[in-house]
Amino acid sequence: MKKILIAIICPLIMIACGQEEENNYASGSFEATEIIISSEANGVIKELNIEEGQTIEEGAVVGFIDSTNLTLMKKQVKAQSAAISSRKPDINSQLATLRTQIAYAEQDRERVKKLVAADAATQKQLDDIENQIKVLNNQIEAQKTALELSSSSISRETVPLKIQMNQLSEQISKYTIINPLNGTILIKYAEAMEITTVGKPLYKIADLSNMTLKAYLTGEQLAKVKIGQKVKVRIDVSENEYKDFNGEIEKIANKAEFTPKTIQTKNERQNLVYEIKVKVKNDGYLKIGMYGEVLIP
Repeated sequence: MKKILIAIICPLIMIACGQEEENNYASGSFEATEIIISSEANGVIKELNIEEGQTIEEGAVVGFIDSTNLTLMKKQVKAQSAAISSRKPDINSQLATLRTQIAYAEQDRERVKKLVAADAATQKQLDDIENQIKVLNNQIEAQKTALELSSSSISRETVPLKIQMNQLSEQISKYTIINPLNGTILIKYAEAMEITTVGKPLYKIADLSNMTLKAYLTGEQLAKVKIGQKVKVRIDVSENEYKDFNGEIEKIANKAEFTPKTIQTKNERQNLVYEIKVKVKNDGYLKIGMYGEVLIP
């Protein structure tokens, strides 16, 4: 009779232990933030130097699209701006003659002053030279004002052209394909010499250095976890071998999924599942779509 009881109890214990162990794990699959890099310009792809599986850095130039037409347009606008600017008057050179005349008049004034002091010249002669200097100074001020107004007017004419050049430069910059983040090329959608358009995908990239295990917890397991909690993550390496990683819970859903219409018993409440996301540092073993388990304390 004792043997019969042992034979019955042992399997029950094993089943209970298995259920308890199973209840300590939540399974799911690994994912990464995948970004599709699209063309920002229209034209022929001259170069696209990437391959699937290649790891590239943020800011790396991976190719460019033909921008010949825009480059020629920019040169044309630049030439127009230079032609307009060349009409600007050289204020100093145009005032040089009057300034020279003032210098000679001032020398005459000093000479006449000495003659007046020696009664060899009249006061009227000195006054005439003083008036001449005033007239020349007034002429300089008037001409300087006119030249500055002319120069300012010409400068205003070049403003729209400078704005147009800046716009063309901004457009031309989009013809250079610059990788926006550190990551691994997952899919290459385009090749060199193909015609592309704005918004057309060029390649898909993801940062695989940090992966996310998306798993689901039951209501009972949910009470044992919190955001920021450190947990163990496990993957299968072979049939009887596992590899463990350190993870951190970064997201817990605030509502259940797959909720049944009626909840009557405790067992039925097990159908309520909550999504969690666990951040895991990838040492190269983890792949997108790979299954994993997270240990619930």
